[in-house]
Amino acid sequence: MQLQRAIARRRRLRVWYDPGSRVIEPHCLGYDGTGDLLLRAYQTDGASRSGETEHWKMLRVDKLHAIEEEGGVFSRPRPDFNRDDPIIRRVIASV
Repeated sequence: MQLQRAIARRRRLRVWYDPGSRVIEPHCLGYDGTGDLLLRAYQTDGASRSGETEHWKMLRVDKLHAIEEEGGVFSRPRPDFNRDDPIIRRVIASV
């Protein structure tokens, strides 16, 4: 899966997620308690319904479109990355 590879290789991605294009650093992929597949990512640029263009985001994978590598890498997890995020109950991939 493209998201798992991006997490393992720490690749920045450009994705389309309502309301538009975003640049993200994917940190964790997994399932929540209701079975939805989620991606915890740090958004560095682009559209945001909340108005926070640079912030942590929890994205539903079934609503992600046009996933492509941005061309950059991030060297390590963001310092405030929570490996024990209570929303993601079953982790598939994590930095």
